[in-house]
Amino acid sequence: MIRKAIMEDIKDIMEIIRQTIAEMRTYNNTQWDENYPQKKDFIDDIENNNLFVIERNEKLVGFLCINKIEPTEYSGLNWSLNEDCLVLHRMSVNPNHRRCGIATELMKFTEDLALKNNIRYLKTDTYSVNSKMRTLLKKFSYNLVGEMHFNGKEKSFYCYEKILNK
Repeated sequence: MIRKAIMEDIKDIMEIIRQTIAEMRTYNNTQWDENYPQKKDFIDDIENNNLFVIERNEKLVGFLCINKIEPTEYSGLNWSLNEDCLVLHRMSVNPNHRRCGIATELMKFTEDLALKNNIRYLKTDTYSVNSKMRTLLKKFSYNLVGEMHFNGKEKSFYCYEKILNK
């Protein structure tokens, strides 16, 4: 089940973040660390009704922030459309619950949410070494638009878009 996150979910979200950071480090992915994302990012997401969580057997196993906020770094890229879009941020699935369709369900939810709100354009980015997210975006037919530098990270972030059929 996917639902809007509530403040009581913060503890579980931060535990998933801790586990995800540890798992990312096993393949030299430093996209997330002790500086980002932080608890305050998720509190803001919840307060703005932008954070969605997914549960299995009444246990929170993943989350995704969906909003219309584009990083300023997006402005230098050659996006296909100049119209309202939804932007995917801060997505994670508990490493103990991977490979059972949770990320797929979150991605489909995002597309459905966009279409319900008469939005046909999705954008996101991920760290260039985040091969798992890049594979997921490819599976969902996102197109690579370009790259940017972000959050003082050494490597670039790849930016993606998807135009939905209404």
